Amino acid sequence: MKRSLIANVPVLVFVLLLAVLWEVGTRVMNIPHYIIPRLSDVFVSMWENKQLLGKHFGVTLGESLLGLGISVLFGTLAAAWIESSGLAKKTIYPLIVGSQTIPIIALSPIMVMWFGYEIWSKIAVVVLFTFFPLAVNTADGLRSADPDIGELMRTMGARKRDLLTKWKIPSALPGFFTGLKMAAAISVGGATLGEWLGGESGLGMYTKRASNMLRGEAVFSGVILLSAMGIILFLAVQWLERACLGHRRS
Repeated sequence: MKRSLIANVPVLVFVLLLAVLWEVGTRVMNIPHYIIPRLSDVFVSMWENKQLLGKHFGVTLGESLLGLGISVLFGTLAAAWIESSGLAKKTIYPLIVGSQTIPIIALSPIMVMWFGYEIWSKIAVVVLFTFFPLAVNTADGLRSADPDIGELMRTMGARKRDLLTKWKIPSALPGFFTGLKMAAAISVGGATLGEWLGGESGLGMYTKRASNMLRGEAVFSGVILLSAMGIILFLAVQWLERACLGHRRS
């Protein structure tokens, strides 16, 4: 614990330095609040609207987690299908990769057309953001399994279930967690975009409304909370990764 705190000291000092530069810079340069508000005003706005922000935070977090969970389910299933089927590897995998050439922001309005302005349109946008890194990284992890180990297990009479649970899945876990960390970080962006396109609640909607009213301090308070949410989700997955794979580092 102490070692972890010491390792994070440079990051904390850097963040504190940025905060001081932000506060002092906006005061000295007399920047209008609707362009860059003072950091102190941002925190005051955050405190004064803590109940409303807490409600919107919960909405966006729920959308991010639900969309991420759906991507985990279908992303891992797609990866397993791609790895187990030569036909899927030649057809589905290129389609998944090719889908990333289409700007997601262009597909987002289609999700609103299909699912309306309810929560499912936001979740669909989150899935658009997070499915690709999960599916591709998990598929690469399955592909990285050492074939010599698999052949040795077969000669020793291992069943298909043993090959899956003791060879394929352990080999795929590092790739899976790499994709999950990426997906966790960007899931918040997907939920925010979905709320911008059509929604009544969530931090994305909160910042959009505040921007329309030129309330810079409210916009920045929402942005800071969105950033914190992405960091929290990333760190949660990182902790889970260490819990599952920590034995490999010892």
